[in-house]
Amino acid sequence: MKTYLSQPALVCGAGKNTAEFFETLTTGNQNGLQRVQCGKDADGNDQFFWAGQIADGTLSPTGDRYDSRFLQILDYALNQLKETGAVQKAIDAYGADKIGVCLGQCDNGSELSLQAHRSLWNNETFPDGYTLTAQGADYPATYASRKLGVKGVSLSFATACSSSATALIKARQLILAGTCDAVIAGGVDIASPTTLLGFDSLEAISGEKTNPFSKNRSGITLGEGAAFSLLSKDDLTKTHIMLAGAGESSDASHMTAPLADGTGAAQAMRAALSDAQTDVADIDYVNLHGTGTKLNDSMEAKAVAAVFSNRAVPVSSTKPMTGHTLGAAGALELAACFLALQHQKLPVHVWDGIYDEDFPRLNFVTNAQPQSEIRCCMSNSFAFGGCNASLIIKKE
Repeated sequence: MKTYLSQPALVCGAGKNTAEFFETLTTGNQNGLQRVQCGKDADGNDQFFWAGQIADGTLSPTGDRYDSRFLQILDYALNQLKETGAVQKAIDAYGADKIGVCLGQCDNGSELSLQAHRSLWNNETFPDGYTLTAQGADYPATYASRKLGVKGVSLSFATACSSSATALIKARQLILAGTCDAVIAGGVDIASPTTLLGFDSLEAISGEKTNPFSKNRSGITLGEGAAFSLLSKDDLTKTHIMLAGAGESSDASHMTAPLADGTGAAQAMRAALSDAQTDVADIDYVNLHGTGTKLNDSMEAKAVAAVFSNRAVPVSSTKPMTGHTLGAAGALELAACFLALQHQKLPVHVWDGIYDEDFPRLNFVTNAQPQSEIRCCMSNSFAFGGCNASLIIKKE
């Protein structure tokens, strides 16, 4: 059985729709990365971070009792998906009971936590009506099911930066198993003050815009966003693009650091190739996890070189344009691959061009001119705790 993808719905610092998003990725435009103020440093000075920020005026209140920026980002992407008509086609074809939701995220209402704790500190009581309901891991997925009128299984996934890739994998499994005929799958996340300061405490955030795979790389630039697609057993929206294979591994070598030799990442990539019944020679592009940290980039370069046997497969990281959108990254970067298949152009790799001689050289895309043929792409997501995921999509 094949599993087809609808046109993705998305929003992030790189664009509020697929047209803006792909234009940004193919021109290397970094205007979506903004300097945001977040707390004070040790000397009492205002602290600033680069982050991929959704443009002011894009988001609107949801009307939900637990409204927040996180929920507004989710709501924006769901509205966009609804407008494509894909969800209604699935409901008409299969019935609402056979359509599920698989949603990946890392943030569980940190905005609401901050508001509640400020009230507790200042007033010695939580705000009226404050509950943990909206901070439950299930709430975003439940919200999505309710908003789109689907009644199948509703699942949330939190495997750190591979969360939405994991959600897409489970969505495909649910369809192949016959549990669902279609699944709304993707992820959402926010670069909240809690997230920014947390990554800063790990010394993982770059003081400059992220510079993945450079000898001068110094860390992550975070971002916010959401991306969703409808997966279905039939090509309801006639995209002729399918999620052909997926692979996962868990090397669990460290709470935050990846397995340095890249074998955990390589295992997930090889599993995806096997699942898709695809040879490395058939992969036309790899969207790298490419966070810009010393350890992640090093191990990923080794993994790609090992899996592709030093074949010069075109690769790029899109995080210099979007920021690292954490739980949304897997779905957002699969959307980049989908659009590459659709438009026959590849996202460019934005960096300073200074190679790190300590790991294998990769074939970075520096020119987004139309390609002769792009039919098969791989997207990698490698997360804390060694939660590795690799996805392969193909054009029929």
